[in-house]
Amino acid sequence: MLNVISLTFNPVSENTYVLYNEEKDCCIIDPGCYFDSEREDLKSVIDNAGLRPVLLLNTHCHLDHIFGNKFAHETWGLKLHIHPLEKLVLEMGPVSGEQWGLPFENYQGPLEYLVPGENIRLGSEELEIRFTPGHSPGSVSFYYPADSPEEGFIIGGDVLFNQGIGRTDLPGGSFEVLVNSIQTQFFTLPDETRVYSGHGSVTTVGFEKMNNPFVKLY
Repeated sequence: MLNVISLTFNPVSENTYVLYNEEKDCCIIDPGCYFDSEREDLKSVIDNAGLRPVLLLNTHCHLDHIFGNKFAHETWGLKLHIHPLEKLVLEMGPVSGEQWGLPFENYQGPLEYLVPGENIRLGSEELEIRFTPGHSPGSVSFYYPADSPEEGFIIGGDVLFNQGIGRTDLPGGSFEVLVNSIQTQFFTLPDETRVYSGHGSVTTVGFEKMNNPFVKLY
């Protein structure tokens, strides 16, 4: 079984996730730690739980989700995993940072490319890689089916929020594409599936089907 630790970082209140298994192996998803104190918080949480970071994943590469990539790489020797369509977005991060008044040093290490439809392993556990563009051209989400619907979850980046959806006015964004991603990659999951978003509180697939004003089905 995979467990989820959620931390909120940087001036945009981005959610960073640490997933870990029973053997204490963990993956870091979207490290948004910007300030030195936030980077220390991430390290302390991992150290205090006795975890061993083995994977570094980005759902997408908008700047608030990538601030801590370099730190994770240098601290734990992790290669960054992204969708190929996010490479240009990653490279543009420092330019966006200057525009937003949030300069930072970008990740310069090797890249591993994620393939939607394949699984990524964390010990004996697996995450399904789901292609969920619309907010960003190469956005992916990581689905953990678990043994029962109540334990399943999806780490969705900025695709689906609690009663909201990601912005579609950024380069490579599309409202129609995003809605299709939500309807085909999120709303086909069991209603009990927890949705861990890039911003805001946890929700469920079933709740969003009924209540999300942008994409509700009923």
